[in-house]
Amino acid sequence: MKKIIVSGACGRMGSEVVKTVFDKEDTIMVGAYDKNNSGKDIHKLLNVDGPEVIISSDLNKIIENTNPDIIIDFTSPDAVMDNIKLGLDYEIDMIVGTTGITDIELKKIKAELNNKNMKILIAPNFAIGAVLMMKFSEMAAKYMDDVEIIELHHNKKIDAPSGTSLKTAELIKKELTDDSFEEIEKIKGVRGGISKNIHIHSVRLPGLVAHQEIIFGAKGQTLTIRHDSYDRSSFMPGIEMAIDNLNRLDGLTYGLENLFN
Repeated sequence: MKKIIVSGACGRMGSEVVKTVFDKEDTIMVGAYDKNNSGKDIHKLLNVDGPEVIISSDLNKIIENTNPDIIIDFTSPDAVMDNIKLGLDYEIDMIVGTTGITDIELKKIKAELNNKNMKILIAPNFAIGAVLMMKFSEMAAKYMDDVEIIELHHNKKIDAPSGTSLKTAELIKKELTDDSFEEIEKIKGVRGGISKNIHIHSVRLPGLVAHQEIIFGAKGQTLTIRHDSYDRSSFMPGIEMAIDNLNRLDGLTYGLENLFN
């Protein structure tokens, strides 16, 4: 039985993770960390008929009191690195879905892990379909050189562009040659941002959850690869996959696709 702390337990994603951990036969939730609702029972708060787990705003205290096997973090870009540091201090395996972690921060985490007996999986997207979308796009880039990415999320998402779009650009860039030229933007930013020489357009609107399309262009044709998450439950099979396979990994792993083979 794997003992799990959910960090960001009251958030949109964190609350889904709480329900998943409760339903999963080989896991038990021993701690709930969140800055909100401290002192309340997370299961009662989410209408889950489970054993009492009191929400605390002190992650350090939760770790000391519960001795967990895994911390699952879905917090915010401004908090996630402090949470990862605590995981590193206690050498507790982590699954991190919080986006906004930079390349520099990834290098710092990897360096810290050199002398630690633990594993950290960081993934910009835990939806199986989204990971397949990225892999299919990597395949398509071998044959169609011109591409742009449009990512669409709910209007409460803090970071832009999304971690998924940045990861997609990273995968596609491996297959592209640089044939960019100077453009004239009559309205600054109208062509979106650029990562790995690929234009990324971010849309933020109420009613959306998480959506992305990659549009490839070639002579006389286009190819669109799109994934839509209509509900946050779409991410939970990936969370379960991560919990079940975390012991297969070494050190820092970035991207759920590393568990596919």
